[in-house]
This record gives sequence, C-alpha cells and structure tokens, in this order.
Amino acid sequence: MKKFLSLPPEKQNRIVTSAMTLFGEVGYKKAYISEIASAAGISKALIFHYFGSKKGLYAYLVYYTGKIVMTEAQHDRDTEGKDFFDRALITIKFRLSLKKRYPAMNAFIDSVFNEDDDEVASDIERLLAIAKDMHAGISLLAGEEKLFNSGAGAQNIVNLIDKYAEGIVHSFNCDDVVDEAVKEASDCLTMLRKVL
Repeated sequence: MKKFLSLPPEKQNRIVTSAMTLFGEVGYKKAYISEIASAAGISKALIFHYFGSKKGLYAYLVYYTGKIVMTEAQHDRDTEGKDFFDRALITIKFRLSLKKRYPAMNAFIDSVFNEDDDEVASDIERLLAIAKDMHAGISLLAGEEKLFNSGAGAQNIVNLIDKYAEGIVHSFNCDDVVDEAVKEASDCLTMLRKVL
C-alpha cells in the first residue's frame, strides 16, 4: 500500500477512478484486474504490486470511500438547529456535491448495495455503515412529527423524501450544476412543507 500512496496523485486517481468505475458497473465478481489496469493505463502486475489482490484493491476503495465521505460530511453538513426539511436539503446538497466531485465513487457505493460476494462481505458492511450516515440527515428528531399536518404518517413522509433525494442524486449528471439541482430540491421541499 505504501508504494501506491507514494505515487503521484494523478496516477493514484486514475487507478482509483478506473477501479471504482468498473466495480460500480459490473460488481466485484465480474470486475477483472486486467480491465481496471487497462483503463488506468498501467499493467495488471502493478495493481497486484500495489494492492496484493483484487480483494486488497476493493478493501482500499472501501477505506478510501469511507474516509472521503466522512471528511466531506464533517465540512458540508452542519445540521445543528435545523428542522427536518432543512436537514433533508442539506443532505441532498451534500450528496449532489459528493457525486459532482467524485462521480465514480457514487456508482461504486451504489454497487455495494447489490454486492453478494462473501469474499468482500466484511468490507461491504463497513461501507454500508458509512453510506447509511449519508442518509442521516433525512430522519426525524423527537417531536418533529408535528411538522406534518397531513394524515400521511411521519415515517411515510420521511420515506417519500428519502426516495426523492435518491432520485434527484441518481438523475444528476456530473456535467449538471449542483446549485441548480439544489434549487430544484429546495423548491420541491418548500412545496412539500406547505402541503404535508
């Protein structure tokens, strides 16, 4: 691992992006080191040299993803004193910004939810715990049920807004402008605040 971390950042990024992209597209089982190496412009032997195995590379990606998500979350998600709708918008903005800055990471995280290979099960559990934190802003605090005046039920409303957040992040293209998507989400949440 030390040898990989001593590489120039641009080369590290090429390898990480290539691996996340392929794992994100086809999953762990169907991702071949030779394809990752080819996409990164290096030899297959170098991937093994840096990570030891495909599992070693995958484990590193889980660590790398978790580190970035947690670091970004600390800077971009000040939710103290905010109500449910404000926290939902902050979470949506955070997830859109993360996808804009790290497009391959989003696909990688999404693929983890569908991964069933026992070889990487413990790595997946770690990443799922981190990914759940990304949704932490879209939950009710004690007493917030009274924000809703409809008879829909608080948990149903939370689920609706969580699905909306997933949809807006999923449909966001990395060429899109984050502030425009956040404005759209803000308008939608403002409307929901009024009718719910």
